[in-house]
Amino acid sequence: MLVWSLLATSAFVVVEVFFGLRAHSLALISDAGHNATDALALLLAWFAVYLQGKPADESRTFGYHRAGVLAAFVNALSLILLSVWILYESWVRLFNPVTPNEGVMLWVAAGAILLNGGIMLGLYTASASDINIRGAFLHMLGDLVGAVGIVVGALVMRATGWTVIDPLLSVLISLLIIWTAWDITRESLNILLEGLPRGLKLGDVVEAVKKVEGVLDVHDLHIWSLGSQSHALSCHVLIDDMPTSQSDRILQDVNGLLGGRFHVHHTTVQFEHVSCAVSGTGCAISVQQTHGHHHHAH
Repeated sequence: MLVWSLLATSAFVVVEVFFGLRAHSLALISDAGHNATDALALLLAWFAVYLQGKPADESRTFGYHRAGVLAAFVNALSLILLSVWILYESWVRLFNPVTPNEGVMLWVAAGAILLNGGIMLGLYTASASDINIRGAFLHMLGDLVGAVGIVVGALVMRATGWTVIDPLLSVLISLLIIWTAWDITRESLNILLEGLPRGLKLGDVVEAVKKVEGVLDVHDLHIWSLGSQSHALSCHVLIDDMPTSQSDRILQDVNGLLGGRFHVHHTTVQFEHVSCAVSGTGCAISVQQTHGHHHHAH
């Protein structure tokens, strides 16, 4: 689906630039620019899906999960830069009006609605679980709304002769592009900076682990994302002094909680044991760090 969407979008960019120049429509040319970044988004999405399917190796021990996130970040930045250029061109056009061919605008924008609507339907399911595919989906949504705006604008221009509508539409499309790019930029940057995954609260995870039977305390807990849907965690867990054969049940319970409730399946849990000796001054607690447990599941 990504490959066919890429080919169709790339072909339509050429069509939109050609007719945008012929019709002297900045709105069509700016929409072609938006479609060009759509094509880039689809290309990066396809490349990221390809990389994410590659297995881990000796140099990329976690695999290539970050490839899709990096693609989404680069893609969102390109959108914002394009928007700045369109805003500048729109400002110039406001003071130097040009009469566009609203008929050409109307038919080309109608074609854009059909193209983007069809691609959106194809990407909808995958967009719910993958930030990279969602980035491509949001591109298409933004372009669909922009195309609808061009159709409405062309009809208003035909009825009123207001040429100022064309650069105003370009401004609206630019703001729409920035709006669609902002969420992707923020989430992808959070993953690249190894921030807390969206939807998780560190305090909730700590409290939940503390409630596991056998766990006395938990500290040095860190959660980060390997990719848009793959999260990792490391922590130190304080338990009573016991042999490894007994502590293994606690480890399984902790990992079961993290995977089932918080969808964190890459975990490194290190146990620390409490040894308590009763003396004349009461119970002196000393922490002895012993062994680490590593659990890796897909």
